[in-house]
Parts: sequence; structure tokens; C-alpha cells
Amino acid sequence: MGAAAEPLLAVADVLGAGIAKALLGKDVLPDDLAFVTGSIGLLGTEPSWKLMQECDTLLMVGTGFPWAEFLPRDGKVRAVQIDIEPAMLSLRYPAEVNLHGDAAETLKLLMPLLVPKKDRAWRETIETGLNAWWKKLEARAMTEARPVNPQRVVFEMSPLLPQDAIVTSDSGSCANWYARDYRVKQGQAASLSGGLASMGAAVPYAIAAKFAHPSRPVVALVGDGAMQMNNMAELITVQKYWKDWTDPRLIVCVFNNEDLNEVTWEQRVMEGNPRFAATQSIPNFAYARFAEMLGFKGIYVDTPGVLQSAWQQALASDRPVVLEVKTDPDVVPLPPHVTLKEARGFLSSIGKGDPGSGHVIAETAAQVMNAFIGKKE
Repeated sequence: MGAAAEPLLAVADVLGAGIAKALLGKDVLPDDLAFVTGSIGLLGTEPSWKLMQECDTLLMVGTGFPWAEFLPRDGKVRAVQIDIEPAMLSLRYPAEVNLHGDAAETLKLLMPLLVPKKDRAWRETIETGLNAWWKKLEARAMTEARPVNPQRVVFEMSPLLPQDAIVTSDSGSCANWYARDYRVKQGQAASLSGGLASMGAAVPYAIAAKFAHPSRPVVALVGDGAMQMNNMAELITVQKYWKDWTDPRLIVCVFNNEDLNEVTWEQRVMEGNPRFAATQSIPNFAYARFAEMLGFKGIYVDTPGVLQSAWQQALASDRPVVLEVKTDPDVVPLPPHVTLKEARGFLSSIGKGDPGSGHVIAETAAQVMNAFIGKKE
């Protein structure tokens, strides 16, 4: 946890507040705290969405979170913002009080001025909703897919990671599963290209993490599009240096769905267009076998039931690992809130003859239904 984590928790406890995290702040607080609702935004959680919609006061601490549509409507709530950069104050949301300063120090100075909230009903509501959300995520992750549900890849990984693990994610649909299904624990670190959302960052970030912390295990979550763009070449860099690291474990998990999946879903939902194979299909490639050519361990998974043992093998390896999972491109990355425009776009893409429309509808219905009736093995 960062320097601001402890005073932030203290302030939240006095106020009886819940805490939502911007994507780049995922590792600031662990996800096992009962009032930390996880990521906010398009890749965020339902509890974070509800937190923003139902709160009466907003305290923003050191964040440049850009998607104002996921914050309370302007003027709906009272707001206070703390930031070390004065240009960020009231930039995303109009604050009544703007506090220019270091987050940790400002929170400590603010603490004696706060009146403890005795009514804990709001906090209890948050905790109840969050507990239901984790059950819903499990149900979604365990929903059958063709062949492997990409949510389950990260859901199975999360509890197995060591306390000092570092996780990186590439941009693309894998960032959805990183944002929601990875429950970061205290002591772990995590990051991705959250500002520019640039493809190809996960393995370079992982290499940098190994140089900074050679005794810590590192996992990179990568889509096959980013893998083919530059991350395969970065494996050669890993091959050059890995024997110098105290802990040799660097695991690259490749989501092989033969699709530029994030853009496919943007076309369907945002633009109402069907998947266009000429721009979205990418070649199948034997990523795990390529790893073996470099002297790494290669693991190939196309059956969901072996995911847990595959992760255990990877985490027990004496060398870098490429874990290649054949995932289903038609598992929709459901946002925390679907607008009417997005729903119309999705239906429009189906109506225009999306070649995978039948399977997409079935997958989406299964995810939604299983979230209500329990997981389906």
C-alpha cells in the first residue's frame, strides 16, 4: 500500500464511507476490505457505480479519473478534492473545497476536523452489495464458454498469487478481467497502461518490474493481439536476462481468442456495427511452443477444469512461463451500467448480421442468468 493508504482508510472509517479506485490505483488498497468497491469506470464494478449514484458527498483523493459520466451528476452531491497538482482540482467534478497538497499529509491534517459518523447504515449497505458482487463475478467466471471463459482465467489466478506478486495487464479485453476478477491483496503491486491505454505494455512492464524487484514473482496478462504486435519479441528480452533474477518466475498469460477483442466489442456496442473479420481476425499461433523454443516452460490450456493446476504449475516453475489459454472471444465484457445507447448499439450490430450473433446472445444471457441463479460448472 502507498503512503496515503493508512490515512485514507482512517478518514473512510470516520466518515463511514466506501472507497472506489481508479484503475491505476488498483493496488493502493486491497480488494478484501469489505468497503472497497474496486475499480470505477467502463472497466469498473457495479458496487462502484452504485456508490457514485447513491452517495451524498464525494471526496476525491489524488485522482485524474477522466470519465465524468461514471461520477455523480454535476451538482448532485457535495464534493471535496485533494491533489498535489493544482490544475487537477475541480477538473473532473466541481468541488466546493479544493485542497492543494500531498494526499497523505493533507488527509492527516483533515482528520481532526472530521465529525465521526455514528450511523453506519450506508457502510453496511456498501458491504452487503459488495458481498453480492463477488458472488456474481464468480458465477460469471464459471459460466461455460467455447472453450474457456476468459474471466475464469483471472478468477482462478487471483487466490493463488503469492503475497508479494506483481501483476501487469495489457490494453484490450484482458484489462476488463484484470480490473474486475483480480482481487489484489495487501503487499501485491499491479499496473497497466491506464493513461494512454497503449497496446503492448504488459511484458515490458513485467520486465521492468523484474529489474526493480528481481526477487518477486511477476505475472503479465496479455491478449493475443498485443502479443503478436510486440510482446513476443519482448520474450526474447526475457530470455536474455532471466537467469540474473533472484526469483526466475515471470509468467506471461496469453488470452488466445484469434480476435482483436476490445475493438470488436467497441464496434458492436459503441457503433452498432457487426464484427468485421477482415480487421478483427488475427492468426492462431503456438505461443506456448514458442516459449519452449526460448528455454521457458510452455503451458497450453483449452479446458477450463485444468486452469487451477496450470496456474499452480506456472507459479512453481524454475524458469519463465508462457501460459497460453484458448479463450472464447464472444464473452461480453459487461460494463457496470449499460446505457440505452449502448443497448441499442449492441442490438443493432446483431440485427446487421454479426456472424457470431447467436453465440454472443447465448453467452450474454448465460452470464446474466448465472449471476442471479448461481454458478454453472
